[in-house]
Amino acid sequence: MKSLGLTLVALVAIEHFIIMYVEMYLWTQPTGLRIFRNTFEKAQQTAVLAANQGLYNGFLAAGLVWGLFHPDDAVAYQIKMFFLICVIIAGFYGAYSVNRRIFFIQALPAILAVIAML
Repeated sequence: MKSLGLTLVALVAIEHFIIMYVEMYLWTQPTGLRIFRNTFEKAQQTAVLAANQGLYNGFLAAGLVWGLFHPDDAVAYQIKMFFLICVIIAGFYGAYSVNRRIFFIQALPAILAVIAML
């Protein structure tokens, strides 16, 4: 179960690095418009906000990677759990305030990682 948990944590980290990249660099590009179901005009108006949001997603991913590579298992566990819970809270809030599918894209993978880590 430990290897499943570590794999899921790594997948959540990769997912958040991808989200970061899309929000920071592809927001106004066809890929970003399609992923976030945005119009070009709305994307242009919100590009700075999206880049800021992307930066925070990058911080979440970096924290998870830190937890994956920390040499002390007990500390690594706490780091991973903290950042997974942050992802879950962000996913619930995004599902509530923006779109329900954010729960399935963001919160659910992190919930599964937490369960696997227990």
